[in-house]
Amino acid sequence: MNHTAAQPISADAWVATALGEPTEVLERQTVEVRAPGAGEVRVAVRAFCLNFNDIDIIKGRYTTLPLQPPFVPGMEAVGIVESAGLGAEHLVGRRVVGIPVMAFGGYASYAIVDAATVLDLPEWVSDIDGAALHYPFHLGWFALRERGRLKPGETLLVHAAAGGTGSGALVLGKALGARVIATAGSDDKLEFCRKLGADHAVNYRNSGWVDEVMELTYGRGVDVAFDAVGGSVTTDTFRCMGFNGRHLMAGFAEDITLEDGDYISPRPIAYGNFDVCGVCLVYVTDPLAVRRTLGFNWPARSEGLDAHVKILELMRTGRLQTVVGENVAWEQLPQALRRMAARETTGRLVVSTGAHD
Repeated sequence: MNHTAAQPISADAWVATALGEPTEVLERQTVEVRAPGAGEVRVAVRAFCLNFNDIDIIKGRYTTLPLQPPFVPGMEAVGIVESAGLGAEHLVGRRVVGIPVMAFGGYASYAIVDAATVLDLPEWVSDIDGAALHYPFHLGWFALRERGRLKPGETLLVHAAAGGTGSGALVLGKALGARVIATAGSDDKLEFCRKLGADHAVNYRNSGWVDEVMELTYGRGVDVAFDAVGGSVTTDTFRCMGFNGRHLMAGFAEDITLEDGDYISPRPIAYGNFDVCGVCLVYVTDPLAVRRTLGFNWPARSEGLDAHVKILELMRTGRLQTVVGENVAWEQLPQALRRMAARETTGRLVVSTGAHD
């Protein structure tokens, strides 16, 4: 189908009918999905992952992407490109993973996806693994290699390492040759991290976890810290950083409002002689245009394509495996978000739509 022939199409979707708890405001409805515009594709969705940001968006707490109901949440989509807008026609018929336009609309059997974010999936990668590799491994690659300059033999500290992005950083860090210290909040999650290959596992809910990390590094501190938690975990991690270390600020799972918080003091950074590195991954076709309009520095699509090849090769050769904690049934999506918010899940939660099989 070419871009001139595409018409709106009906889709099965989970719709946020109001702002609030997902189990209370999400309703399964039939929605109309528009035709793709220039630089967009419409994907017949087979699977997608659940994200903490989805929860914050549904609750109306994510100020970076404020949405007014009704809307379809969902920041990722795996499926077949069914139609394409101008400039993206070459993608029709390909099985891809990508980010829906404006990072919502993925909880549906059809989604409009930004063509700049689209990545091909080879036949040997399942829909579930395709969903589970996308954000954790691409975010992890960008964070650890591009921003953190992680080298083989260095010590990597990964917070919330049993979660979706943390588990990805853990296994990717091991694949890149790092010694990994994982933190988590329960004994079960610590054991989960050890099974993923963590060299050491530390409970960051214990008041002495900083001292434990320093003991494990023989007083030197860590070379790189992957921190998608924020808040007190971040400020405590500053005490763990080694000379010339790189602290990767990759998220705010503790509380999304920390994005605009003032809880960080320059003193420990200045006197600690370590770097604090922002990590925000969105592949775009024109990084300079984004810089001019939004003031953000985002990587080019070409960098994403290069990272994708390297990630797939690590997977093909068995050095990297996805961490799928649960394959969620379509009907159980709201309940899965509730369990994720309550920190009752591990790894990536992948939803199969059951459509287009």
